[in-house]
Amino acid sequence: MTEVCAERLIVATFAERPDLLAKVFEPEIQSAVPEFMRHDPTGALYYGDSQLGRYLDYGLVAVDPAEPDRPVARAFSVPFAFPDAAHGRETLPDGGWDQVILWAHRDQFAGVRATAVSALEIMVAPRLHGRGISRVMLAALRDNARRLGSTDLYGPLRPTDKHREPLTPFGEYVARRREDGLPYDSWVRTHLRLGARIVKAAPCSMAIAGTLAEWRQWTGLPFAPAP
Repeated sequence: MTEVCAERLIVATFAERPDLLAKVFEPEIQSAVPEFMRHDPTGALYYGDSQLGRYLDYGLVAVDPAEPDRPVARAFSVPFAFPDAAHGRETLPDGGWDQVILWAHRDQFAGVRATAVSALEIMVAPRLHGRGISRVMLAALRDNARRLGSTDLYGPLRPTDKHREPLTPFGEYVARRREDGLPYDSWVRTHLRLGARIVKAAPCSMAIAGTLAEWRQWTGLPFAPAP
């Protein structure tokens, strides 16, 4: 057993380490994904077996040098054309995560040249949470986008502390600041410390439809039917 240090991690693309692609979806990392988030149908246009191979340069894996065949984190991003007035893309979409995947999918099949990159996710093995690995992966996504020729990396991020205030309007929550002027949410704060800026809220970023029974199963919450 070795002590994993964020600063010593080796980060590679899946084009460089295709042997690790299947491993990052095994329980050690996949368990970090909330169950309900595994049921967004749009995700299949990126993560589907016949799709993910198109984006190997845009996916990253991190390993500890002491265990180079055991992934500890993964990160995925997607290239798309933006802004693109010819296709009605003057502003970032309210559809956030779903919409950038749809745009990228359409661009791939229409032969449209990508001019921007959007982050899609960063997942760290739960046993290693709180060690700064997500920040390393975020910086790696930014640097990889630049390497691939994009000056902009967008991110329809999910504030990690928002679930504690489910009734707070999203825009109000994201705009909240601490006394030092930094964002209240820890994950939003990490992005701004790496040079990001908040552009807008994407209120329809992930559309996940399910029955009451399915949502109860996914979340463990009662979800009583409306009277």
